[in-house]
Amino acid sequence: MKMELLSLLNELKQMKWIDLSHEFGENTPRWPGFESLRKEIKLEFGEYPVRAYQYSFPGQYGTHVDVPGHADVNGRTLEKIDIKECVLPLCVINCSDKVKMNSDYALSLDDIHDYEKIYGKIPKGAFVAMRSDWGKRWPSQEKFQNMDEYGEQHYPGWSLEAVKYLIEKRDVTAIGHETFDTDPPFCKEQRYFQAECYVLKQDRYQIEMLTNLDKIPERGAIIFCIFVKQTNGTGFPVRCFAICPNK
Repeated sequence: MKMELLSLLNELKQMKWIDLSHEFGENTPRWPGFESLRKEIKLEFGEYPVRAYQYSFPGQYGTHVDVPGHADVNGRTLEKIDIKECVLPLCVINCSDKVKMNSDYALSLDDIHDYEKIYGKIPKGAFVAMRSDWGKRWPSQEKFQNMDEYGEQHYPGWSLEAVKYLIEKRDVTAIGHETFDTDPPFCKEQRYFQAECYVLKQDRYQIEMLTNLDKIPERGAIIFCIFVKQTNGTGFPVRCFAICPNK
């Protein structure tokens, strides 16, 4: 059995590994209601043989996970997410061309149906990601928010109808996107955070501010979502990556 696992690992390492997380630091784009990361040196070379920082930042910072407890007082928190939920088949729905035409675009039920006509039915327990190429605006806070002259933000997201379908009809485990929020902020019908709260209240999780989805095949990859096991945590920065077939 040990040799079988080693052989499997060696086989996986011959495939494409794509990092889906942005770096995060003091200048990371963030939801405008949050402050930027602050760090303070606690131990420094010269006085000590090591260097260490103390960090202060919101849990929902940079590429991060939102777990059910973020929207549901009785929802599961970070330490209660089973590790098997962190490794999932990845389906990527490409809306990037539509987003180029409309920054407020919401992934629709038609987009899901069109995807399944080409790539087959989304499997139970999948992670479904919306590709918008919004992550290419990194690391500009201004470009991520994309505010108009009236102070309204414009960036894409999911329709409430689409996320309901994915959960109720396809029983997905998680969703992900490249923007600050699940809901397009200019979509008045979904204010405030209706799609996001729906997802989390169905005991699912989501990853926000993903990147490099343009490097992932629409179907056939596996996503790994690695985050800390914080007691009563509602969200935290993550290191997400995908393993993809070479062809």
